[in-house]
Amino acid sequence: MNKEHLYAWFKEGTITIPSFLLTNYKSLGLNEQEMVLLLQLQSFIDKGNHFPAPSQISDRMTLQETECLFLIQRLVQRGFVQMAVEENQEIGQEKYSLAPLYEKMMDCFLKTLKQAESAEVQKAEESLYTIFEQEFGRPLSPFECETLAMWMEDDHQPEIIKSALRESVISGKLNFRYIDRILFEWKKNGIKTLSQAREQGQKFRVHQKRERKTETAQPIKDVPFYNWLEQ
Repeated sequence: MNKEHLYAWFKEGTITIPSFLLTNYKSLGLNEQEMVLLLQLQSFIDKGNHFPAPSQISDRMTLQETECLFLIQRLVQRGFVQMAVEENQEIGQEKYSLAPLYEKMMDCFLKTLKQAESAEVQKAEESLYTIFEQEFGRPLSPFECETLAMWMEDDHQPEIIKSALRESVISGKLNFRYIDRILFEWKKNGIKTLSQAREQGQKFRVHQKRERKTETAQPIKDVPFYNWLEQ
C-alpha cells in the first residue's frame, strides 16, 4: 500500500459513535438494524449528503431498498429522525436531521443518572437506619423511624445526620431529642457539609470544656455549720 492509498483511506474519514448510544440503544427502543441505519445516515450527513436515497443506504447494508425506506419512515414516525426543508437559495431541499435522536439520548442519560442517584440515596438511607440501630443497640421504634425519615425530608443529608449521631454519642446523650436539637442548631447556623459539622462539634466541645473549668475554678462559699447536738 503506497502513500496515495493511505491518503485515500484517511480521506474516507471516521464516524464518532457516542458510547452511551452504543451501550443503551436497546433502552432507547432501537434494534440492531435501526441502529446501523442511523449510523449510515450520520455518515452520509457528515460527508455533506443530508438526504441520501434509500437505494444509497441499501448499497451499504444487507437490507433491500424497500426495507431501508420502511425503516426510515418508522424512525421518523417514532421521533428518532426528523425531515426538514433546507432553504438553498430559491430551491427548498429536503434533509434528514438526527437531532431528535440526540435529544432522546440526553433524556435517557439524565433518567439513568436520576435512577443512579435514587439508588444511592436509598442505599444511604438503609445504611443510616442500620447505624442508628447499632448505636442504640436495639431496633428503632416506629416513632424514631418516622423522626429519622422526617430529618431526611427536611433536607438533612445522611452524612450530616450521622455526624449529629456521633456528637450525641460523644456527649453521652444518645437520644433522638438531643440529635434533633443538634440538627436544628446546625440548620439555623447554615451547617450543610460534613466538614462544617465536624468543625462546629469541635468548637462546641471546646466551649463545654472551658465552661467546666470555669465552674471548677470558682471558690466554694463558706457555709455556717450548725451543731444540732448542742441544742
